[in-house]
Amino acid sequence: MIERSIANLAARGMLTLAIVVSPMAMRAQGKAAVLQPAALQSLIPATVFYRGQTTTTELRNSGGVKFGDGYYVLATLVDTSGYSNAVQSKFQAYFITEVPIRVNGMKLEAGVYGIGFIAGGKFVVTDVGSHDVLRVDSVTDSSLKRPRPLDVLAEPGGKFRLYEGRTYVVLSR
Repeated sequence: MIERSIANLAARGMLTLAIVVSPMAMRAQGKAAVLQPAALQSLIPATVFYRGQTTTTELRNSGGVKFGDGYYVLATLVDTSGYSNAVQSKFQAYFITEVPIRVNGMKLEAGVYGIGFIAGGKFVVTDVGSHDVLRVDSVTDSSLKRPRPLDVLAEPGGKFRLYEGRTYVVLSR
């Protein structure tokens, strides 16, 4: 009887410990981080589908974030030479997010999108049929030392900047 009580008490103690430690373990998985080029090579597809066509991606002009819980946000410039001028004007990159995120504070659901920095200081997100999903203002960072065609850089507070040259939007969860 005493052995059974001790075993029962130990089991309850382990359950309590698991409940207390589990949230700490989840937080300990790590913070979100900008992906390095080597990691992007295995994540960015060579070709993508958009508006009834496939096109090639530019791995050298890609960026992304891996969140502490293992989910990704990826962006890569694409070759838009086979598209009409109307599509080219708002589709410069392919964008994949595995979780809902915020773009300049506006909610964007998980999904696969076309994105572009367009005239008038705007950033547009379109579905793969080229229909607008989200439009927000973009910001120009004149202090950026070496702009790249597409880049993702960390910002304080667990946020990230998605750049096209010196123009950017802020991504967050």
